[in-house]
Amino acid sequence: MTPLAPPLQAYVAELTAALHGPAKAKARLVEEMRDGLTDTAAAYADAGLSEEEAAHRALREFGTVAELLPGCQRELTVAQARHTARAVTLAAPFLAGCWYLARTAGHGLAWQLPRTAQLLAVHLAVVATLAALLAAAALAATGSLARRLPTPRRLPLVVAWAGTTASAAMAAATLALTAAAALTGDWPLLTCAGLLAAASHATLAPSARACRHCAHLPEPATG
Repeated sequence: MTPLAPPLQAYVAELTAALHGPAKAKARLVEEMRDGLTDTAAAYADAGLSEEEAAHRALREFGTVAELLPGCQRELTVAQARHTARAVTLAAPFLAGCWYLARTAGHGLAWQLPRTAQLLAVHLAVVATLAALLAAAALAATGSLARRLPTPRRLPLVVAWAGTTASAAMAAATLALTAAAALTGDWPLLTCAGLLAAASHATLAPSARACRHCAHLPEPATG
């Protein structure tokens, strides 16, 4: 990696600190900006400018971090929304498994509490599955459709709350299934369902939290 002149290093460091989003997408975006600055500064240096002057010319051409940040952050916010939507969509099969296991364990129970807990888990799984369908639509809207239609500005926020809803449903389903498993002879099935819900929650919750953070960052100014 070609070393940057000090002004360019400071610029890239400031931009990196200000951006939020998936680590890989952020690293790729920062690397693209770094390469662009390097090439622009090199072109000015080849034209006869000193290294420092070439760096300052490149920075003037790129604009300030404050000018560049909204557009870059918008790109990362959409990337985070896709990351969260994908996580919600992938969690749907686990929730379907919880639904099936809870229904399977629901026959012949003597305790009302376990039965109520199972019904709660089933309803929560339905809520999370609906969130997964919304997330799948968001993936389509930010994927191939984005080449033809602009991505709605509020879509990342919708995805963030869909992920939050699904994550909360998984957490509540975990508690409900754990309570049912403690009070019924069908505890192996319910324990398995609870573990599936807990694993799904642990996977989705950080992504949904990051998506909420990105979605609440200032929007790019429109002229």
